[in-house]
Amino acid sequence: MKFKVKNKIRNLLITGSLLAVSIPAFALKDDTTKPITIDSANQALDVNTNTATFTGNVVVNQGSIQVKADKVVVIRPQGVSGKEVVEGYGNPVTFYQLQDNGKPIKGHAQKVRYEVETDLVTLTGNAYLEQLDSNVKGDRITYLVQKQQMEAFSDKGKRVTTVLVPTQLQEKTPAAAGGQTKKSN
Repeated sequence: MKFKVKNKIRNLLITGSLLAVSIPAFALKDDTTKPITIDSANQALDVNTNTATFTGNVVVNQGSIQVKADKVVVIRPQGVSGKEVVEGYGNPVTFYQLQDNGKPIKGHAQKVRYEVETDLVTLTGNAYLEQLDSNVKGDRITYLVQKQQMEAFSDKGKRVTTVLVPTQLQEKTPAAAGGQTKKSN
């Protein structure tokens, strides 16, 4: 019996660690094969509720991913793998990583939530994402990881703001990609 409890604790901590670094979910493909390090002032596990909590200057690193938060909570509802929910809280929660195209992406929000089952990342409260100098900010940003679909929202009376840098837009033209010039009509 004692052996089963230790295995459950170990499995929950391993899963929690893996999920904690998946919060941004925009990473280099090989980031998920790298070792995970979670540093915090305190770590607690509640086996009865399948909840792992990391508090006090939490820093999660895996490959190019770095997440900083005041608190990270990993919940595995009814102990079912694949349904985990990871929530990071901070003033703000920040993250940084490199994408496969070599461009860094960074952002912040008061709360970051990652739902494993739906592969949905939600940034809430002063949500902000930046790639190079282009950025989007609003009260809430959602990102469906597998579909690579992002939406930004703001509370009533507020607006979503996006800043696009012309050099980044130009990089997407055939001229930037292959050295050919693009003719306009």
